Amino acid sequence: MRGNHPARRRRELTSGRRSAYAGGMEEKLVLLHGFEPGEVVAAMRAIKAALPSARDAAFATTTETNLLWRVSELVEHVSEEHRAMKASRERKA
Repeated sequence: MRGNHPARRRRELTSGRRSAYAGGMEEKLVLLHGFEPGEVVAAMRAIKAALPSARDAAFATTTETNLLWRVSELVEHVSEEHRAMKASRERKA
């Protein structure tokens, strides 16, 4: 993430200005940690059933790699993947 100094990113977020860093910040994301694969699927279904606004949310689980990322980096990465998956599904439909 070239050119994204943490202090500058904070200023951009708090000033209301959008930057490349803010990509994905308006999207909903549910992050799960420590669950077995079957529990992840059950949690996703339960959350989507209980919260209509979460039907289009991105879901992710932690990995050894992403546990070392800043939350903003994880949100941006998962949001990009989610948008790509949605676009792929729409092309197939």
